[in-house]
Amino acid sequence: MIKPEILSPAGNPEKLKAAVRFGADAVYLAGKSFGMRSGAGNFTAEELDIAVKYAHERGVKVYVTVNTMPRTNEYKALEEYILGLKEIKPDALIVSDIGVMRTARELWRDCELHISTQASVVSAKTAQTYAELFGASRIVLARELSLDEIRKIRSGISSGIELEVFVHGAMCVSYSGRCLLSNHFTGRDGNRGECAQPCRWNYRLFRLEEGKDAARQPGIEQTEDGTFIMSSRDMCMIEHIPELCDAGISSFKIEGRMKSTYYTAATTLSYRQAVDKYFSDREEYTTDPALIERLDSVTHRKYDTGYFFSDPMTDAKTVDEPGYITERPYFGIVLSYDESTGEAKIKQKNKAVCGDRVRFLTPDGDTEPFRITEMFDEEHEKIISAPHPEMTFYIKTPYNVGEGDILH
Repeated sequence: MIKPEILSPAGNPEKLKAAVRFGADAVYLAGKSFGMRSGAGNFTAEELDIAVKYAHERGVKVYVTVNTMPRTNEYKALEEYILGLKEIKPDALIVSDIGVMRTARELWRDCELHISTQASVVSAKTAQTYAELFGASRIVLARELSLDEIRKIRSGISSGIELEVFVHGAMCVSYSGRCLLSNHFTGRDGNRGECAQPCRWNYRLFRLEEGKDAARQPGIEQTEDGTFIMSSRDMCMIEHIPELCDAGISSFKIEGRMKSTYYTAATTLSYRQAVDKYFSDREEYTTDPALIERLDSVTHRKYDTGYFFSDPMTDAKTVDEPGYITERPYFGIVLSYDESTGEAKIKQKNKAVCGDRVRFLTPDGDTEPFRITEMFDEEHEKIISAPHPEMTFYIKTPYNVGEGDILH
């Protein structure tokens, strides 16, 4: 049995550091071009270079997404971009378009290619073909596959081909994320990294067609908030680690490059701890309730197990209420800690107030809660709150903390 890597989202340099600190084996990220999440902070060429060096120094791999579908007039820019990545040396490119695959192979002969979930690989034959034609070393399978189908693909391909699946985060109502809705409504092309997520909007149902085909139409229920037939639930597979490992999956991927640093840290640590616990004692493994509680604390829609155990034709996995279940507020990230004074220097993310009951998320888990009794601003003047975004403040802590720990 392969111990799968934990692959975490790194939407910007701060989230990259959180993923590395909280236990990721690898991170995936994008430059400023040709990635499917243009709304994330992403990385300039200089930041990419720094990110790859930072991760490699700590034994963490970096995969760069180059998974849009470029038009003919964009290939010159694409070639320059790939040549730039060749100098930076990430561990793999995540690609979905066969023109991009061919270009990458021509310009950077020995680069690792991971086939994106947007390529919609749903069979062993397709996975094997990508490996043979383009030298792909990993396939990120379509999210519409069941665990049974994944096992069959694993048994039907060469042992050297790795399989990667999403195990946590947002799902898309469109097949493997290939959607035209955003482009139609807003002119922002979801297949070029600019999705406006119209599937998440609130819709009103005005008329249901009647007649001989009425029985074949899906039932649509409208509440006072509207109807949400296109808004998918979020995936959470933390309670199914043994089944995922048994299926021969090489990489557990966490969605969420546009979510918070706390989300990156909390999800990475939860799956890290679950996988490590399982491989330390498979016979006696049970899911730790603390991991479920931690994942419940981050921003998410209603959780589900995706299509691992059900058919998308019979269960669309849509929500029945609008918006997110909001995460527990996180107040900031530790910049440094002074043992002589017992003070933590913190970069503010949400308003913290003297008297708040708080704790830190560390790579070992959550610390014991305590109340903030004293707060100081950057000049070390006493304050009663830290209301300004990104401001620096100090608090007394009852125990040592480390750079990158998260106050929540």
